[in-house]
Amino acid sequence: MQTPPPTKDVITNRSIQRTEKSRTALRAIATFEGVKGVAALAATLGLLSLLHHDIRHLAIELIGHFGMDPAARYPSIFLHYADVLSDENRRNVALIGLAYISLRFTESYGLWHNRAWAAWLGAISGAIYIPIEIRHLMLHPTLTNAAVLAGNVFVVAYLVLQIQRKRRVESKPR
Repeated sequence: MQTPPPTKDVITNRSIQRTEKSRTALRAIATFEGVKGVAALAATLGLLSLLHHDIRHLAIELIGHFGMDPAARYPSIFLHYADVLSDENRRNVALIGLAYISLRFTESYGLWHNRAWAAWLGAISGAIYIPIEIRHLMLHPTLTNAAVLAGNVFVVAYLVLQIQRKRRVESKPR
């Protein structure tokens, strides 16, 4: 005995449930992107607060505060980058930071409001990092690096699926 085909009401109900799950997932991704934007904003503001300060002197004070040896590996790397970051370099990094912040907030807004362009923006901007994350995982195989890669692949795949679903729905004759 075969089960009867689903009625139009059942199909509509399933469609509504899928739409609600999709909205929840997109809003979770949008929230994550917004948090990344806020973190980048905090870092950029911190960097800007260091303009017109002697970064090397601040780095030496910080290393001394924690009782570290300036000749040790990580403190010496820290001092090297303190020397590299001139005021001009900090301004350039801040401008790049502002562009990144704008991108994250724009993507977050678009995904929150279920805009098609935001799914494209998220998929492309996330996919750019995948080869870098694969290389990083190969050089430094840790659970954290694997989780970051897996999370990014999941988000990109989900956004690509959303783009494909919207295309199917829009291409159906009415």
